[in-house]
Amino acid sequence: MKPIIPMEPKSSELIPHGHDWIAQVKWDGVRALTYCDGHEVRLFNRRLNERTLHYPELTDIQSYCHADSVILDGEIIALGADGKPSFHEVMRRDSIRRMDKVPQVQKLVPITYMIFDVIFKNGEWLNHRSLSERMEILSDIIKPSRSVQMVSSHDDGQALFHVIRQHGMEGIVMKKRNSPYLIGMKKDLWLKVKNYRDLIAVIGGFTLSGGIVNAVLLGLYDDEKRFWYIGHTGTGKLSGQDWRELTERLKPIVIKERPFVNKPERHSDAYWVQPTLTAKIKYAEWTEGHSLRQPSIQAFVDVPPHECLINPDKLR
Repeated sequence: MKPIIPMEPKSSELIPHGHDWIAQVKWDGVRALTYCDGHEVRLFNRRLNERTLHYPELTDIQSYCHADSVILDGEIIALGADGKPSFHEVMRRDSIRRMDKVPQVQKLVPITYMIFDVIFKNGEWLNHRSLSERMEILSDIIKPSRSVQMVSSHDDGQALFHVIRQHGMEGIVMKKRNSPYLIGMKKDLWLKVKNYRDLIAVIGGFTLSGGIVNAVLLGLYDDEKRFWYIGHTGTGKLSGQDWRELTERLKPIVIKERPFVNKPERHSDAYWVQPTLTAKIKYAEWTEGHSLRQPSIQAFVDVPPHECLINPDKLR
């Protein structure tokens, strides 16, 4: 089976209402599509990078899915110490580079596959069918287990969003009941409403304390490939060991010239680096000075730096 680019929701500030819409929790994890051709099971993320070896608990598809061949869509999550989905924790699994470490990390970071769609079943493409039909098919073929669950749907998006806010979770996704699965497209048939904001930024510098990185300077590119400083952070989900490992990654790529086109407010004690490392950043809002308020690192991600673009409105 050739991997497909999944359908994506559009961002929205408003929560639609009415019988035409259902609401689902937006899980703070990594998107994963599972492919089974009847003989082999493989997992791929939204960027079409294979993740089969990272999640061995999902390769025995017969234990949780009754279909001869299938393509499932969902989110892989891991819980933090507070019992809530943690992007930082799931990236401990997703970012493994040496596959011999998988069994060890698998014990430390158990995951759950939250399945929300089925695109192909028993030789038939289902993407043209309505969401309601696909959900019925999904409920018939999925057998929940410790590592696999079906995402539940709710009629009242406002009520679900209120619960999400109370628990400090990422947000919700609103979906039209009659929506087909539009492969490789982002349409307003699906809408994501976030409780907090996040983006993928590029590290362009750092500061040290006792020889260890204690803060990083963040940037985004504009359409002319200029690199703009947008803020710095020394807070987030990183452990002491994570900061030490980050230090080892950044020191070899130190450069003399400032990579940002604008001057950071924190530059006298900064070391500049080649903008090659990207991270998911959670923040409160954009300030009038075109920088992030209260940014914090959630995890490092495998996203090309040139794809980390700034909205031109943020520079005006």
